[in-house]
Formats: sequence, structure tokens, C-alpha cells
Amino acid sequence: MNRSEFIIATALVLFVSFLLGWFASWIVHRVTRVTQSEMGELDKMAQALHEAEETRDQAITYLQQREAELTNQLTQTEAELNAAMEGLRDTRQETEELRAYIERMQGEA
Repeated sequence: MNRSEFIIATALVLFVSFLLGWFASWIVHRVTRVTQSEMGELDKMAQALHEAEETRDQAITYLQQREAELTNQLTQTEAELNAAMEGLRDTRQETEELRAYIERMQGEA
């Protein structure tokens, strides 16, 4: 193999290597390319996610307000129950005192 054949063989090997590299790059670009319809779909998904997050935040706010209202209502109900129980206790004590008084009065008569 003389010098010119060696140069031609080297040039051919380099050209084939260049073609294989270009073909591999083209295939990778083709596979990983994002189409316009996929971008539109990604935009729709992002919008839907944003709306879902807003809805979740509104639901959390509503639940916190509702929990505060129910806690307030429970506190008021417990206070009313305690007041009713105190009144019932006082009434029972007064009834017992009246019975004892009536029994004493009947015992003296």
C-alpha cells in the first residue's frame, strides 16, 4: 500500500465515520423532538394542574373556615349545656330543700 492509497483509505474511513455520526445525531434528534401538538398538550396539562391547585387551595380555605365555625358552635353548645346542667343541679337542690321543708311541716302538724 503506497502513500496515496493510505490517504484515500483514511479519507474514506473518516467520511464513513462522519456519515455514521451524522446519521446517529439525526436519529437522536428525531426521537427526542417535541412536536407542536405535544407542546399544546403540555400547556393544557399545566393549565389543568394550576386550576386543580387553585381549587385545592379554595377547598382548604373553606374547610378551615367551616372548622372554625363548627368549633365555635361546639364551644357555645358546651357552654349552654354547662349552664343547663348547673340550672338542673340548682333546681334539684331546691326541690330537695322544699321536700325536706314539707316533711318537717307535716311532721310538726
